[in-house]
Amino acid sequence: MAELCEKHHWSWFDLAGNCRLIVPDGIFIERRGNDSVHRRPKPSANLGTGESARILRALLSPANTGRRWTQREMQHECKPGVSIGLVNKVVLFLREQAFVMDHEDGGFRLHDPLGLLAAWRVAYRFDRRLAARLLYAQAGTAVARGLVSLESITGGHAVYAAFSAAEFQAPHVRQPKTWLFVGAEWEDEFAAAVEAKPVDSGENLVVLIPEDSGVFYLRETAGNRLACTNPVQTYVDLCHSGGRGDEAAEALLEHHLKPAWRARGINL
Repeated sequence: MAELCEKHHWSWFDLAGNCRLIVPDGIFIERRGNDSVHRRPKPSANLGTGESARILRALLSPANTGRRWTQREMQHECKPGVSIGLVNKVVLFLREQAFVMDHEDGGFRLHDPLGLLAAWRVAYRFDRRLAARLLYAQAGTAVARGLVSLESITGGHAVYAAFSAAEFQAPHVRQPKTWLFVGAEWEDEFAAAVEAKPVDSGENLVVLIPEDSGVFYLRETAGNRLACTNPVQTYVDLCHSGGRGDEAAEALLEHHLKPAWRARGINL
């Protein structure tokens, strides 16, 4: 800016005390070398919202590892409810933290999945975004058939979650309860399909009702069973599920997520 002013024979000064002031036939004052006092504010973003979580899931999901993103593509991937302004804000913050980096062909890509996953784990508010329903169902084939039927009944808005998802993705911790995500609009259909009743204690089903449907993003399907949450979603849920959740999360990280990221070219 100083060079531009001098090119036009304008006087100038800045907040650090540098200046070049000229009054023809009267005054000439020049001072240079003081460091700028202006600092651009570091970008910040709340990674704990449901909308931000949609962006983080898309970045961290092994199926997307190595993908080059533009902000517009990310917004489209995370619809509905995620504005281009939010994508821009979150991406600027992630770039500042070196969780993402510029791609050589333009756009950006995931750079540090472990760091980003750790940051999301801290920001994730399991208690705020979920309502738990404790249910009891008679064990047996009726429950098994009911769970399989949920795929078609809910249109993909029912999945194994937390410990139950981890039993398929990285078996390590066994526990007797079945953990599920079920969309709020499908609660009654779910209860009817598995013939479950609400209870205050002694439950064998823990049904989590998510505030945001992003938890169903890129479900893992296999064979003739109900799908599981995406493994990064399983990981953060385990970290906040109590019991041996941290142990199960670590096993999932070591035996599922890290190998998947490495297989797609991420150096950990």
